[in-house]
Amino acid sequence: MGKLKMTAKVVSQETLATDVYSLVLEAPEIASQAIAGQFVSVYTHDGSKMLPRPISLCGIDREAGTLRLVYRVVGFGTKEFSQLAAGDTVDILGPLGNGFMKSDKKAILIGGGIGIPPMLQLTKELDCEKSVVLGYRDEIFLNEEFEPYAQVYMSSEDGQHGVKGNVIDAIKEYGVDGAVIYACGPTPMLRGIKAYAMEKGIECQISMEEKMACGVGACLACVCKTKDIDEHSQVHNRRICKDGPVFYAEEVEL
Repeated sequence: MGKLKMTAKVVSQETLATDVYSLVLEAPEIASQAIAGQFVSVYTHDGSKMLPRPISLCGIDREAGTLRLVYRVVGFGTKEFSQLAAGDTVDILGPLGNGFMKSDKKAILIGGGIGIPPMLQLTKELDCEKSVVLGYRDEIFLNEEFEPYAQVYMSSEDGQHGVKGNVIDAIKEYGVDGAVIYACGPTPMLRGIKAYAMEKGIECQISMEEKMACGVGACLACVCKTKDIDEHSQVHNRRICKDGPVFYAEEVEL
């Protein structure tokens, strides 16, 4: 079917942490074909703000026909979305991106900050032995929702939750192991995970969704360096929103 632009009805919205919101939208056509790791672009009502905001899919309920978006307020667009309430409508485009390539290998799923939400749907979809490692700055959110599906380990910068430090510190502290890593989070975290995976010889897929701007390939703000030359531009760049946001770690330079 491909991507669809539609007007979605708001089912609910709640606050999970400071400036972190969980928005559930009724969008059966998109929910029926979306997979873990994909995202939707959400449009503001302000005509002067032409480009939509890309937000990852935290939850996909095909039976109910709903999508769950967990996002952080960082600017005008997301501030507007945080005002939405049940019964309101918002225009969205999706599903976008390539999603994670699932396997049945023993998995380590790693999420950092606002890279945590897309890992929840993947955790639900993977039918294998799996561990989840979540990295926070201070406030925690969503961690309890992972617990029915996997063993959960945490790290935090202040040490109040789990290991004091980052997700790699938690992996080492708790002796977490696996044959494949799936990760989403800020670039410094992904850089560390790529190095760890290469050192251990572990297959690694990373989602670079945090670096996206428009989400639809228009603004070219989200290019990343790659080993292979792009067949269109003839340079070592690829658009994260069009070619990703998920890449095998060895494909990209971080």
